[in-house]
Amino acid sequence: MIGGFGIWELLIILLIVLVIFGAKKLPEIGGGIGKAISNFKKATNEPDEIDVTPKEKKEDKEA
Repeated sequence: MIGGFGIWELLIILLIVLVIFGAKKLPEIGGGIGKAISNFKKATNEPDEIDVTPKEKKEDKEA
């Protein structure tokens, strides 16, 4: 049982997906989902962007 679904429910869902998309389209869909997941993981692990706004000069602060 995976997430509340039994083996028969998963087989029925797989059969419906197979009928809708066809056997040739499934590898493309799987590859697209895999790339999306890897890009999401990479984006969450990257450091925040660097702040490039110029700092105020000391002369501006004293005036």
